[in-house]
Amino acid sequence: MGPTLRGGTADNLTELYAPVRDELSRVDALLRSQLSSSYPFVDELAKHSFRLGGKRMRPALVLLAARASGTLVEAHYTIAATVELIHTATLVHDDVLDEAKLRRHVATVNSAHDNETSVLLGDLLFAQSLCLMGELDDNRATRALGRAARQMCEGELRQIASRGNFDLNEDDYFGIIAAKTAALTAVCAQLGGLYAGADEGQCAALEGFGRELGVAFQVADDLLDLLGDEGTAGKSLGTDLVKQKLTLPLIRLLATAADSDRRAVVDAILGNGGNRREALRSWLDRSDAVAYAQQRAEAHVRRAISLLEQLPPSPARRSLQGLAEFALWRRT
Repeated sequence: MGPTLRGGTADNLTELYAPVRDELSRVDALLRSQLSSSYPFVDELAKHSFRLGGKRMRPALVLLAARASGTLVEAHYTIAATVELIHTATLVHDDVLDEAKLRRHVATVNSAHDNETSVLLGDLLFAQSLCLMGELDDNRATRALGRAARQMCEGELRQIASRGNFDLNEDDYFGIIAAKTAALTAVCAQLGGLYAGADEGQCAALEGFGRELGVAFQVADDLLDLLGDEGTAGKSLGTDLVKQKLTLPLIRLLATAADSDRRAVVDAILGNGGNRREALRSWLDRSDAVAYAQQRAEAHVRRAISLLEQLPPSPARRSLQGLAEFALWRRT
């Protein structure tokens, strides 16, 4: 059965980050220096994007993987800041795609300004990440992050192509989220170990850990979008339904619904106005779709934790396990 999973909230992230608290402060300082401009309007937008980044989970993943597997070196700070720039760029672009109005309890860039500003700000952040990667002494991170960024974009494009496809199956869904979300968390953990001097087996285990974590995190995020409270989450919810994105609980609901009910479920997803979530709630309550999606997320978390057994026991390894558990039942 494996270890008991505790789940997590944003409140315990401070505790989980304790083994790399000072290092994360250095990464934040580096990000602040990167997210600035001599042009007031651009500077305002860049500083706004710093606030959108939120949890700093990906930089923490780089640093904790390094601490858990070897020696943390100067390159880790550059890599950690780079992955946060890439992640923040994708958030800015995602808000355009989803027409989201709120993130981290503040207005999205597209809401406060417009889509053109958001697209260009995301491009600016990607460009800044390239500049920062160029400061590394070798190109191992550049190659790995380039592959991950390409996979993320491919995953998003695959999801756009699957909108309104009510026959989407679980394999395709997991393929999409493995690319659009888990590719970056996987490379974060991998590069943390690689630059710390971890051996090949440990680097592979860390990469696998990051991938399993990313998949679990996305399943939980999809559940949050369907069932969460916007005031608690601090971001626009229900956007998957508006865009007719089939996520795991909906795929399960459609797959298990009687033929006579399936059309009604599809009609609820297609419904007009902002009550799609409410219209689906009764169908979800009568099915195992939510519990099924939670169980699938838990299975990925258990696999992630099992991969950590290849690392020596340490506070950093315990924090990595805690990050995997945090992915479950998240509300923010």
